[in-house]
Amino acid sequence: MPEFTWLPANRASAEDVDAVFDTSGARKCRCQAMKVPGWIWRDTTQEQRDAALVEQTACGTGGPTSGLIGYVDGEAAGWVAVEPRENYPRLWSRKQAWMRMDPELTGVWSVTCFVVRKGWRQSGLTYELAAATVDYGRQVGARVLEGYPIEPPPGRTVIWDEASVGLVQVFLEAGYEVVASPTLRRRVVWLEIPAHDPEAP
Repeated sequence: MPEFTWLPANRASAEDVDAVFDTSGARKCRCQAMKVPGWIWRDTTQEQRDAALVEQTACGTGGPTSGLIGYVDGEAAGWVAVEPRENYPRLWSRKQAWMRMDPELTGVWSVTCFVVRKGWRQSGLTYELAAATVDYGRQVGARVLEGYPIEPPPGRTVIWDEASVGLVQVFLEAGYEVVASPTLRRRVVWLEIPAHDPEAP
């Protein structure tokens, strides 16, 4: 059975990050949709998005990073973006209140995007990545993990751009709970981590 492992991107290599993004639908976006205040395609160039991901992941530096790289049998296969909510200016520039629930609450980390490399899609890797956010949240001392997944109506499917934020069932199986349903398809999910979590290292 394949072995899944993960690393914060700052402990992974830039080559591993590129391997995941270059063969996915995120090769243009570079996980910048929530990082820029305006419309990503109008207000940034591809070169700017490429450079921004390099800076944000901080591979090999040990500094703050913007996500996790998932490995299958040692090969980079997926990405999940997770970092403090305040690092996502577009969450705060939008008018929808559900994008910033309890804005005064500190210690909230947002899980905004999943990327699965070609060859590992439909293998359940997003479930593994979602579970990794919980372990990582405990390690970094997050108080709440918050996600913004899609739940399509029965019998309906989602396009890649929608699925990139995650599906509700993926979060539920990792222990998250639905705390709001602001639209027909959008959900807000939370996972609260006790201040003295017995599972924390």
